[in-house]
Amino acid sequence: MSERVLSGQIWRDFVGALESMETLVLADDVPARPQDRAEGWRYLLRFLGSGIRVVVPAGDPDYPEFCRMIENGMSWGLDNPDCNYSWARVRGDARYRIGGNRGTARHLEFQVNTGHFGDGNVGGWRTVSSIHGRELVSERDGSFEIILSPEPHEGNWMKLDEDASFLLLRQYMSDWETERPADLFIERIDAEYPQPALTPERIAARMDELVMWLSAGARSWEGMSKLILATPANEVAMTQPLEGNAGLRGQSYGLGHFECRSGDAVIVEFVPPECLMWSVQLSGWFWESMEFGARQSSLNGSQAELDPDGVFRGVIAHEDPGVPNWIDPEGHESGTIGIRYLFPDQVTQPTFHTVPACEVRAGLPETTPTVQPHERRLSLQRRRRALQLRYRY
Repeated sequence: MSERVLSGQIWRDFVGALESMETLVLADDVPARPQDRAEGWRYLLRFLGSGIRVVVPAGDPDYPEFCRMIENGMSWGLDNPDCNYSWARVRGDARYRIGGNRGTARHLEFQVNTGHFGDGNVGGWRTVSSIHGRELVSERDGSFEIILSPEPHEGNWMKLDEDASFLLLRQYMSDWETERPADLFIERIDAEYPQPALTPERIAARMDELVMWLSAGARSWEGMSKLILATPANEVAMTQPLEGNAGLRGQSYGLGHFECRSGDAVIVEFVPPECLMWSVQLSGWFWESMEFGARQSSLNGSQAELDPDGVFRGVIAHEDPGVPNWIDPEGHESGTIGIRYLFPDQVTQPTFHTVPACEVRAGLPETTPTVQPHERRLSLQRRRRALQLRYRY
């Protein structure tokens, strides 16, 4: 291990893995429009940037740190635009403390899992333990503490077992303009200070994880994206709420393939169930969310407008149709659509129908308001500002 570091082989292995990623963009079955190529190279940079965050500053289970692994400017893996995702590395034989203030997010969940986001084996991951906001015991000012350990502990406790390897924190914001994420720290109990100096063995282990991230991890997300894009267009079947296996507990997912040709519009309809939160979003070929800060490519229950009959009717269209629930595909005629219900009382199924773009109004209730261009501009400006405040740039 030390020899690879001293000779520079560890770096050459990393560069080789990086070079091999070009096939994700240049393969014969990948869209090759100028926009698609530009997005492809951007995706590789984003995925690399996220991998560096996860395995370098946040890759040490003895001195863990929370890092935001996905965001609007670093999108991958069908991320949810409403969610702040954070990662910290843990190990099963240690004890940890999480402390801080829970903030005002609509929902948050701490989840201990096995595996690694870069190992390409999502189906093999297992949730060891989790605790979400409605279960979390906190003080009146929002402060709290969670202990992670193999043995039970009084108060907020999350179990670790011998296979536990990472902690995933999801924070869901419904009202982007008012809800704020938690202020948190994580530490290993009984860690020694000062922190030991870096060794060749430790940096080699992290760089090997980064190589895995760029190879097995990237191929895994590519495979899942292609699987969804191969499904029939404009059909989504919602799942029952999840209970484990690294998904968000209590969430019903609907993943499908949308298709909206130039000159057409696709009307997405469903009755949102009684639930903590719901959302709809569009993603592209590389399974990254379409721009959701400066464009309205996603909507949630706080942002959308329901019709008087309680139905959500969203309009996927290439030109602004002048309705509140426009879902902007950012120039893409096809991609992935994701619908989520969090803790629903029932699972309602969405329907799709395609109409000429010039006839959208005929497919919507007469009560549908008109959004003027200046109103859309102000709405998108507020949306982008709110997202920056949520991420705390």
